[in-house]
Parts: sequence; C-alpha cells; structure tokens
Amino acid sequence: MGAVLSGLLGDGEQPPNDGDASSGGESRVIEFHSSNRWQLHYNQSKESPKLMVVDFSASWCGPCKVLEPFIRSLSTRYQEIDFIKIDVDELKDVAQQFGVQAMPTLVLLKQGKEVERVIGAKKDELEKKILKHRATPKFAA
Repeated sequence: MGAVLSGLLGDGEQPPNDGDASSGGESRVIEFHSSNRWQLHYNQSKESPKLMVVDFSASWCGPCKVLEPFIRSLSTRYQEIDFIKIDVDELKDVAQQFGVQAMPTLVLLKQGKEVERVIGAKKDELEKKILKHRATPKFAA
C-alpha cells in the first residue's frame, strides 16, 4: 500500500497525516521531505490567494510536539488553508530560505509572500493571525 501511495504522490511529499482521535477528523497537514517538491508547491502557491501556514519543526523539539495536535485540528477547521509541515533537519535549505532560527516557527504566506510569523508554541497568537489573513480580500467591481 505504501508503495502505491508513494508512486502516486512521489517520494518527497507525504499525504496528510491521520488526525488523532481527539481532533474528531482527518488531518490535512502536508509534510514535505524533498526540497524540490516543496519548491514546486511553493511556486504554485504564488498563483493563489490562498493562505498557507508552514510549520517549521524538528522531531526532537518538545514545543513542536505539543503544538502538533493543535495544528492538525486547525487544518480540519480551516479547510480553505494549506497547512504544511517541514522538518528543519531534513530540509535545512528550506529552513534557511525562510530564516528559521528557532522551533517551532510558523510562517504564514500568501501568494509566496510572508504575511505573518509566529515563533514558539503560541496557539492563541497563531490562530488570531490565521483568522486575520484567511479571508481573500474582496475587491469592488
């Protein structure tokens, strides 16, 4: 089964993780394991007004592990937003590209441009910034 999914998605992108039982739904967080796949996704996002939340974390980071279930729950609540997870040890070049120096760092992007950043496991601050930027601006005709 894993080989089939791998063949469909390619080696560098994981399908969204299953949400834990407490989240009440399936997680929509996409993990990238290849810089090339990430760059492709990032370049495509520049053409969309959709908000993208990039979670820069590490497997050894305690606050990252605490924040992970919250991000999974946000991904099910705000399905119009792309939630991305990048391990800084795995994709060092991507972390460097965004100037990540502490974990967790969450970067909110719109059309490839950073609109906000949250450093640390600050759940309330993260959700406020997501709510601020999630709506697509409505222009008068």
